[in-house]
Amino acid sequence: MSTEVFRVCPISGLQFHKPAEWLMKSLAVAGVVMLLIGGAEALLITLTRWPAVHLLPANSFYQLLTSHGVNMLIFWLIFFEIAVLYFCSSTLLRCRLATPRIAWLGFALMIIGAVVNNLAVMKGNASVMMTSYVPMPANPNFYLGLILFAVGALIGCFVFLGTLVVAKEEKTYEGSIPLVTFGALTACIIAVFTIASGAIILIPTYLWSIGYINHIDPATYRLVWWALGHSSQQINVAAHVSVWYAIAAIVFGARPLSEKVSRTAFFLYIAFLQLASAHHLLVDPGLSSEWKIFNTSYAMYLAVLASMVHGLTVPGAIEVAQREKGFTNGLFEWLRKAPWGNPVFSGMFISLVGFGFIGGISGVVMGTEQINIIIHNTIYVPGHFHATVVIGTTLAFMSLTYFLIPTLFRRKVMLAGLAKWQPYLFGFGMAVFTLAMMGAGTLGVQRRHWDMAFTNAALGFDYPASAYTLMGIVGVAGVAAVLGGIIFILVTVLSIFFGKPVSDEAGYGIAASRALRAEPIVVPDGGHAAAGKLGFAAPGTFLLAIFFLVIFVLYYVVNWKYLASVWPLS
Repeated sequence: MSTEVFRVCPISGLQFHKPAEWLMKSLAVAGVVMLLIGGAEALLITLTRWPAVHLLPANSFYQLLTSHGVNMLIFWLIFFEIAVLYFCSSTLLRCRLATPRIAWLGFALMIIGAVVNNLAVMKGNASVMMTSYVPMPANPNFYLGLILFAVGALIGCFVFLGTLVVAKEEKTYEGSIPLVTFGALTACIIAVFTIASGAIILIPTYLWSIGYINHIDPATYRLVWWALGHSSQQINVAAHVSVWYAIAAIVFGARPLSEKVSRTAFFLYIAFLQLASAHHLLVDPGLSSEWKIFNTSYAMYLAVLASMVHGLTVPGAIEVAQREKGFTNGLFEWLRKAPWGNPVFSGMFISLVGFGFIGGISGVVMGTEQINIIIHNTIYVPGHFHATVVIGTTLAFMSLTYFLIPTLFRRKVMLAGLAKWQPYLFGFGMAVFTLAMMGAGTLGVQRRHWDMAFTNAALGFDYPASAYTLMGIVGVAGVAAVLGGIIFILVTVLSIFFGKPVSDEAGYGIAASRALRAEPIVVPDGGHAAAGKLGFAAPGTFLLAIFFLVIFVLYYVVNWKYLASVWPLS
C-alpha cells in the first residue's frame, strides 16, 4: 500500500485515501448546493402556504414544489449518502477506494442528471410534483434527469461494494465489518432496490413521454413508483442511524450495547422497511385489503422494532460511556453533562429524538389502514416526512458535517458561535413546523392545494379558524427552520473555502472532544462495565424508552377515538 496516496488525520486517527477524499468532498459540496436550492424553494413555498402571506401565484407554487421535492428528497440526500458510503468503506476500513475513475463517472452522471432535471422543471411543463403520477405528463428531460442521476448513484453503490471487497482481500480489518460500515451496507442494499424500482417505472415513463409507448397504467405506476419514492427514505433511515452510531463513538467513545442486536436491527430494515411504502396506497382500489393490512401492520412493525432498537441502543451506549467517565449521579446526569455546545452531538441527539417521537410515532399511525383514511392526502403527510427526512436525516448529516469540516476538509469551523446554536434553531423550528402541519392535517387541510381559502372557487370550503392559526404557526416555524438551514450553509461554505487551514498539530475546533478518535467507530463487539443503577446498565435511557412508549400508546388511542367520531353511528 503506497503511503503517498493516503493521509492520516492526526487527531481523529482516520485514514483517508486521497481519491476517495476528493470524491467525498465533491459529493458533499454538490449535496450542499442542492440543499441551498431546495432551501430557497422551501422558504417561498412556506410563505405561500402561510395564509396571511400567500406569496406565490399557483403556477409558480407548483413549479417550485416539484423542484423542492426532487432536490431535497433525492438529490441533496443521495449526494451526501454516497459520500457517507465512501467514508464508511474506504476511510473506516483504512483501504483504497475501488475504481476511482468509475466513481468519478458516477458522480458526473449524478451532476448531469440533477442539472437536467432542474432545468426541465424551471423551463415549465414539468410541474408534476416529485411523484410525477401518470397520466399527467412532464417534459421528457424531467424523467431523463432522474434516470441519469439514478444510474450515477447506482455506480456509487457498486463502487462502495467493491471497496468492501478490496478491504477484505487486502485484510485492512479483522473479523466482521464494523457496525457503522454494516449500517452503510444496509443503506446500499436498500439503495440498489430503490434505484432498480425507479428504473423499472421511470424508463418506460420516459419512453411514454417521447411517444414510444402509448400507455402507462396509473395504478401500476403508483405501486412501482412508491418502491422508489418511499424506499428512498429508507436509504436515509439506514444512513442516518449509521451516523448516530458514528457520532456516539466520535464524541463519547461509546460502544454499542450489543453489536449483534444492532446488526439484527439493520437486517430487519433490509427485510421489511421497504414494505412500509404500502401506506401511500391504502386508498387505492386496485389492491386487496389483505395486502394492505399485511404490509402496513405485521411486516411494517418489524421495521418499527428495528428503529426502536436503534433508538434505545444509541442513547444507551452514550449513557454507559458517560457513566464510565463518572457521570453517575441520578438518572440523567450523563445527559445533562453531555456536550450540548458541540453541534456534532446536539444535532445528532435532536435528530434522534425528533425522528423517534415525531416521525416514528406519526409514521406508525399513518401506516394503520383504518386511521390512515382521516389523514391521507392532507398536510399531515408532509408533516410526517419532514420529521423523518429533515429532523431525522438532514439534521444528522448536518451534525456529521461539523466533524468532517476539520477532518476531511482540514479547515477550522468559522462562526463557531453560530454553529453551536444552529442545530437548535433548525431542529426545534422544524419540530414546531411538523407538529403544526400534523395538527392542520388532522383538521383536514389539504396536502398540496395552493390556496386553503379556496378564493373565488366555484365550490368553497371553510376550515375551522384553528386550522388557519396552525398554518400561520407553520409559516413562522418554517421561516425559523430555513434560517437555521441558511446558517448551516453559511458556516459550511465559509469554513470550507475561507476557514483557517488545520495543521497536523492543530486542534479541530468544535468537532474535537476528549474521545475524538477513530477506534470506537470500528470497535468490535465488546460490552461495558456495569455502571448503571437499579439493575440496568442504562437506566436513564430505559426510562426515556418507557416515556416514548406511553406517548406512542396515548397518541395511537387518541387517533382511534378521533376516527370513531368522524362517522358516528346513530
